[in-house]
Amino acid sequence: MTDTKRIIPCLDVKVVDSVPSVVKGVKFVDLKKQGDPVELAVRYDREGADELVFLDITASSEGRKTMVDVVRRTAREVSIPFAVGGGIGTVEGVVEILDAGADKVGINTAAIKDPDLVRRAAKAVGSDRITVAIDAKRNPVPREGAEVFSLEDGTRAWFEVVIYGGRKAIDLDAVAWARRVEDLGAGEILLTSMDRDGTNDGYDIPLTRAVAQAVNIPVIASGGAASPQHMLQAFQEAGADAALAAGIFHRGEFTVGEAKEYLRSHGIRVNLD
Repeated sequence: MTDTKRIIPCLDVKVVDSVPSVVKGVKFVDLKKQGDPVELAVRYDREGADELVFLDITASSEGRKTMVDVVRRTAREVSIPFAVGGGIGTVEGVVEILDAGADKVGINTAAIKDPDLVRRAAKAVGSDRITVAIDAKRNPVPREGAEVFSLEDGTRAWFEVVIYGGRKAIDLDAVAWARRVEDLGAGEILLTSMDRDGTNDGYDIPLTRAVAQAVNIPVIASGGAASPQHMLQAFQEAGADAALAAGIFHRGEFTVGEAKEYLRSHGIRVNLD
């Protein structure tokens, strides 16, 4: 890991009217079109994003493969690293996405269904190219064996993994799952709070802190960012290695450069090149 923090725009993509489009919603629902994925990727490259994350958010739930053609077009147009996730369930699928031009592959639902996929994929292409995405939500109902954490409002909860784009909770402790995927060979974790996604309330600091303290691989905070101040909290209070955001960049409320300048002015080391 490095002391330099990364800012990562996220491109959530689904087919809308037969056309791949970037979408954004609240808590994984009420999705609205934001633009063309390749055009947005180019914009964020020019703004100084450190990386991009491209998520085909309905591929797993629809039982189809990732939009490889969009990956190829994106790879031709941008110079920064980008990760691709959604509907990738085999080592062959991982290799196909990397061959199409992605730098990393994200695995989420498929890793839950076949945890050894993480190990096989890491062995085949290297841990540094395998990101395990974990979507989680707060569950206040006690569960034997789950780690319980104090929340901002004084209540306590454990963090439950959800799959299929937030459609199914699976009674799995997210912190324990994070430790396991690290052991299996994941190179980093993309951690999304379903409770905060699209709410503009900021990242789930207790969730992010819990996972960041549980593992020794980079953790990307995701879900709820509405300002550079929220990114600062993810770094200072939760120990995240990177901050992912979507809506605030898509809507033009902040540029990547503005976010980085704010963070730099508050003592966070970022790449301003």
